[in-house]
Amino acid sequence: MIFDSLENIGFYKGLSENYKKAVEFLQKEDLINLPVGKYEVDGKNVYVNVSEYETIAWEDAKFEAHKNYTDIQIILKGEEVMSYEPTQNLVPKTEYNPEKDVIFFNNDIRGLDLVVTAGHFAIFNPWDGHKPKAMNKVPSAVKKIVVKIKEN
Repeated sequence: MIFDSLENIGFYKGLSENYKKAVEFLQKEDLINLPVGKYEVDGKNVYVNVSEYETIAWEDAKFEAHKNYTDIQIILKGEEVMSYEPTQNLVPKTEYNPEKDVIFFNNDIRGLDLVVTAGHFAIFNPWDGHKPKAMNKVPSAVKKIVVKIKEN
């Protein structure tokens, strides 16, 4: 798991060819004005989901992980708590869904809570359990970009 400011996103360009494509997309687009939807950057290797929602209680949010993709979760507007815990410490709540590349876990571990505000992001690798969308004391209207980077 990595937590950083969007102004530093260029640093991650050198991690892989897929990261390079993701970072170049993020640097060329007017992110705050990007409409809600899905954007293919490089087919299934790199794509972007833009969403807007209101944050929910921590207890109602779900720990999840992916086997084939890394997430770069960027907050553009509002704020949310993203919790982190290595997957080996979490108890699966569902079977892994290969079509959606997701597995959900029980909420019986608090994990590390990050308050992610506009202009900041967290990177969650396949071994990183993460729980997005939780409110920080009060609900917040969030605009968020999730970049999906194929790893496997």
